[in-house]
Amino acid sequence: MSDAKQNQKIEKACENAFEKFQKIGLNKYADIQSKLEYVLGSYKYDGNPVGLYEIGNKALTILKKYKKEKPRLVAKKLIEDLEKALKNK
Repeated sequence: MSDAKQNQKIEKACENAFEKFQKIGLNKYADIQSKLEYVLGSYKYDGNPVGLYEIGNKALTILKKYKKEKPRLVAKKLIEDLEKALKNK
């Protein structure tokens, strides 16, 4: 897979994670949400996906934990897409 295509996958997965944290709306997720927002903006500016991978991994860990607590509120596809995008780095 080309780097450009892979970068699009991680960008989309991080955007979806950001949107999920927005929908959850809990204060305890404000930090990861703001970090996702920052790295997405940074990536759009400089095209360097390093931050997307770093914060995407953190978001994945948090989403998996939240899914265990509230399984119906986090789609399995969201987690799978994030895992695939991170794995193919």
